[in-house]
Amino acid sequence: MKALVTGGGGYLGKAIVRQLLDRGDAVVVVGRSAYPEVTAWGATCVPVDLSTDDPALVRACEGVDVVFHVAALPPYAAKPDVFVATNVGGTERVVAACRAAGVPRLVFTSTPSATFDGTDAEGVTEADCPYPDRYETPYAETKARAEQHVLAAHGADLLTTALRPHLIYGPEEPHMLPRLIQRNRAGRLRIIGDGTNRVGLTYIDNAAAAHLQAADALAPGSAHGGKAYFVTDPEPVVLWDWIHALFVGVGEPPLRRHVSLGAARAAGTVFEGIWSLFGLSGVPPMTRFVASQLATSHWYDLSGGRADFGLHAPVSGDDGLARTIAWFRDHPVPR
Repeated sequence: MKALVTGGGGYLGKAIVRQLLDRGDAVVVVGRSAYPEVTAWGATCVPVDLSTDDPALVRACEGVDVVFHVAALPPYAAKPDVFVATNVGGTERVVAACRAAGVPRLVFTSTPSATFDGTDAEGVTEADCPYPDRYETPYAETKARAEQHVLAAHGADLLTTALRPHLIYGPEEPHMLPRLIQRNRAGRLRIIGDGTNRVGLTYIDNAAAAHLQAADALAPGSAHGGKAYFVTDPEPVVLWDWIHALFVGVGEPPLRRHVSLGAARAAGTVFEGIWSLFGLSGVPPMTRFVASQLATSHWYDLSGGRADFGLHAPVSGDDGLARTIAWFRDHPVPR
């Protein structure tokens, strides 16, 4: 099989590329630049800017059996118009390129943030989680729009499905875990809420494996065609207990101080206003969306994916945490 992975130089994209190559598939990686690491593994890199109409994208899709559209701007990366150009416009161009090149299957990497309304969601199914009327972040809104475009494109000429992996973690994770460790080390991290909220996390190998499972099962008449699915480790965790175990495991100070959700969201409102007023770049210390994410429960019933395309996790949550701790202990986050 020949697969194309957009964003194949990113954390999840590289994991998908590696699993594809390990089983003998040919892989083309599309991204803003060449990636020496994945090239060394045996993938072919094609530089393409998904935010513009680049004819190289159609050429890269020719002869491809399945496209994994993983590329997107992460939550903290840019201003709203840039999110629209990349997350929405880029996805529209990928769908168009698949059709122009005759690609039969497309698996889209979405996010549970597309359905997050700021309240608890415990053991819910995809049917229980409609798109909210309002979003507090352009990342969530643009990923929801992109997901809807992909699912609406499902048909006889192009089979599509979307996966929503939640809070991907693991060895080499470059963003979420280093930021948590650094903020805690600096004394700037607080437990938001009462610290008992349960969350579904996704170990990196499980997130990548779910993409291959969905792609392999995607055929005319497949139950998951045109649908979106939550992807996490099999069991949810108490989020702050998990974070505390990570800190202790890598030799960082334990986390003990609390702040209420109301106070955290109020701080987020202030910081968002300052960043908007002065056009600041980078990430505010707190946002309303992040405060709600860290204080509420959000874990999912995975039975839909299990029944429709054989979703299963090759790594347990306990093993995933142990592997993550071991890697960050051997590769300390810089001070």
